[in-house]
Amino acid sequence: MKFTAQQIAEQLQGTIDGDPKTEVSKLSKIEEAQSGDLSFLANPKYTPHLYKTNASVVIVNQDFVTDQKVYPTLIRVENAYQSFSELLDHYSSVKSNREGVAKNVNIAADVQIPSDAYIGPNVIIESGCVIGNHVKIYPNVYIGQHVVIGDHCTIHTGAQVLSDSIIGNHCTLHNGAIIGSDGFGYAPQEDGTFKKVPQTGNVVLEDHVDVGALTTIDKATLGSTRIGRGVKLDNQVQIAHNVEIGENTVIAAQSGIAGSAKVGKNCVIGGQVGIIGHITVGDYVQVQGQTGINSNIPSHTKLQGTPAIDYLGFNKSYVHFKNLPDIVKRINQIEKNL
Repeated sequence: MKFTAQQIAEQLQGTIDGDPKTEVSKLSKIEEAQSGDLSFLANPKYTPHLYKTNASVVIVNQDFVTDQKVYPTLIRVENAYQSFSELLDHYSSVKSNREGVAKNVNIAADVQIPSDAYIGPNVIIESGCVIGNHVKIYPNVYIGQHVVIGDHCTIHTGAQVLSDSIIGNHCTLHNGAIIGSDGFGYAPQEDGTFKKVPQTGNVVLEDHVDVGALTTIDKATLGSTRIGRGVKLDNQVQIAHNVEIGENTVIAAQSGIAGSAKVGKNCVIGGQVGIIGHITVGDYVQVQGQTGINSNIPSHTKLQGTPAIDYLGFNKSYVHFKNLPDIVKRINQIEKNL
């Protein structure tokens, strides 16, 4: 699908330097763009690429000043990065705009599929499910019994939403994500074995939650494992049974949160972070990658290390950590001299 510079400028409420009839059909990085591509320039360090790029149209900030001849048509906007992001959203929406139900699906007789939904090949939807409007379910997805999926949700290939899970509006589940798997609950027995504790709860994702590829969210033992509105989970994140995560918290890849932990709103948690069970992490907490949290954390705290300590304190301590062999050597020498 092709668009002219004029059409793009009108959508972004921008102005044009160059030929408004210039056509583009693909989005590209400015240093890799070819003829017919649309790109953007927001970071000043990429300015030299503007004078060498083969892109046909480039989005720039309104106040950008050129000091050499520019060959692409320029679209000037208030914020080039934000405008390009808007176009990415639109491009993705157009590219993935599918409707209809594939022939080789297995959908229970009592499940109503809205006319504007897309259900791909080999999808299984069990009895008692409710599927919202404008939902897209890609091939090889499994939806268990009595699942509720809200409006405008996208479930990518290979994801599984298991029984009784509730998915809010505008949620995205990426490839291989599992929602509602059994929680890791076992009771130790007198003979040294472990007996499985039945997990009878569910998972609730509130609106605008994104779940990364191969991320797992376990259902609760009782009640619900709850992921708050606007939470973003990266790939390969483990959320255990009865965990609660507050709104607008983001968690990077390979992090794990143990059972019944509570994480507050607007937290930023780096990759490979571990949080033990039955503790509370406050709101607006920032956690550096590979941190281990084993106690309650107050709001507005910044952490690093295992076990976690204050971020600034960690950096000060690290100066001594890396010098520890020399410090020990000096102490040994002092003791020897004494």
